[in-house]
Amino acid sequence: VIDAMKKDSGMKLGQLKVDGGASGNDFLMQFQSDITDVVVERPNCLEITALGAAYLAGLAVGYYKDLGEVQKINGNKRLFKPAYDKEKREELVRGWKKAVKCVNEFYG
Repeated sequence: VIDAMKKDSGMKLGQLKVDGGASGNDFLMQFQSDITDVVVERPNCLEITALGAAYLAGLAVGYYKDLGEVQKINGNKRLFKPAYDKEKREELVRGWKKAVKCVNEFYG
């Protein structure tokens, strides 16, 4: 998906922001960073959609003064930085493609 985004936009992806259940897996987030060669940013709150709805409700009833106040609340995040060189990254992507091909042939 990231390769398609790069191709369609003509832009290099600078950072990948994640949330949701799977983003709680440190190994998976590090692996995504390694194979995409981009920094993966994960907020402290993994269910950011629900948190966003709560913040909007708080803004609507005046609990928060403004959006700036909300932005200061959830400022903490964890960054996963690429740790592999190009050769290792390409090796991992080849392995991933081979695994997907095997699964498709098995269930095809």
